[in-house]
Amino acid sequence: MDIITMIGNTGTYIDSPFHRYAGGTDLAGLDIETLVDLRAEVFHLSAAAERGIGAEVFRDRDLAGAAVLLHTGWDRHFGEEEYGHAAPYLTEEGARFLVDAGAALVGIDSVNIDDASSGGERPAHTLLLAAGIHIVEHLTGLDRLPARGARFTAVPPKIEGFGTFPVRAFAVLPEAADESRVQGVSPQG
Repeated sequence: MDIITMIGNTGTYIDSPFHRYAGGTDLAGLDIETLVDLRAEVFHLSAAAERGIGAEVFRDRDLAGAAVLLHTGWDRHFGEEEYGHAAPYLTEEGARFLVDAGAALVGIDSVNIDDASSGGERPAHTLLLAAGIHIVEHLTGLDRLPARGARFTAVPPKIEGFGTFPVRAFAVLPEAADESRVQGVSPQG
């Protein structure tokens, strides 16, 4: 028998509503259809001048039911001290837009979807999780995904009373003759 002792926020992980709200849905209550084979809408933002990702980024796409993946390029610092400082994040305005647009899941290749230097303010977690939108943090390799056409999956185990847990996140690319169709988008592949 193997034993693992760890906190839920390890590696690439998913947040369910229970992570923020005591009465919210825990990992065991998540609908598998909101986690598997989601249409991926990838926003390539690595050249952005601002750390905060606002609503203006999302205005030209249909995001209803999609996995909205924020490629900031910050994953290049994964495992280094710099990773936790001055990282990109989703603004309150951006989170509100994604709620109104009906996104199913929002993922980011950063240490936190909220501004970790804000002194505890967590508007993206608050708004997204209240709306039942899952959050995946610490993604890597989003640069290998097209803006549209990939399918995204990130499934945690069904554990009652847990709000966050590591996932094996991956994307299936549209038909491509020369390359592997499955791309790992978490450090563990």
